[in-house]
Amino acid sequence: MKIIGLAGWSGAGKTTLVVRLIPALIARGVTVSTVKHAHHNFDVDQPGKDSFEHRQAGAAQVLVSSAHRWALMTEHRGAPEPSLKELLARLNPVDLVVVEGFKRDPVPKIEIFRAANEKPFLYLEDPLIRAIAADVAVPPDAPPAMPLDDIEAIADAALRYAGDF
Repeated sequence: MKIIGLAGWSGAGKTTLVVRLIPALIARGVTVSTVKHAHHNFDVDQPGKDSFEHRQAGAAQVLVSSAHRWALMTEHRGAPEPSLKELLARLNPVDLVVVEGFKRDPVPKIEIFRAANEKPFLYLEDPLIRAIAADVAVPPDAPPAMPLDDIEAIADAALRYAGDF
């Protein structure tokens, strides 16, 4: 599998870009999975649902299945958060995994930069940033850049700079 990260400050538009990038990659015949890092407590389950009650009762893992999908929820229960490598190992094989977040992990990345955030470029501190999708002109010493709204150019960059997992 190949992997490409999308890294940027909160509010840069990473999720919006991922949602637009996936169909562009699929249209090229690329199978895609995603991994998203959340910096907060999140829940994919609903209070009152059986699976939620199973987790609340102490189950380490709860697998929910239907005719349309299945989901496996794992509670850390005090164990450390799994690394990106451990999470990737759990995915079914695809052509490309797009990783949103995990900006400090050692994977090739495209930086998503939005000037309104008033934050510094990440490429200055991360040599694994291979390209930048920005809504402004980037400095001359920056990696190759493309407009933030040019999904086809970003798809090209994602395929060009993706690394092996």
